[in-house]
Amino acid sequence: MNNYELMVIFTPVLSDDEFKAVQKKYADFIIEQEGSIVHSNPWGLKSLAYPIQKKTTGIYWVLEYSAPSSFNEKLKIQLLRDEQVLRHMITALDKYAVEYNAKKRSGVPTGIEKVEG
Repeated sequence: MNNYELMVIFTPVLSDDEFKAVQKKYADFIIEQEGSIVHSNPWGLKSLAYPIQKKTTGIYWVLEYSAPSSFNEKLKIQLLRDEQVLRHMITALDKYAVEYNAKKRSGVPTGIEKVEG
């Protein structure tokens, strides 16, 4: 099993319920394919750096998961077929990135926090 991070930008016209349903759809798809969800982080509505399909905002979602390396191609096909997805990016995480993300989630200082002063 390898560790990955998936970032998806969904179309901004989704309601909260639709956004939750689409998150569940992809999380369930990963679990069906013998993967496991490490952490889900819905960022919500954000401005885009440049318009995509004439839209200036998108709903962001970041998902950390572990799965066999052959799985990513299946996930990519599902994401490309989905009309609600504006963009997606799958990043392979090394052991240091996994450790860093776990520390960040638990509130342990990672050494790069901004110092108030």
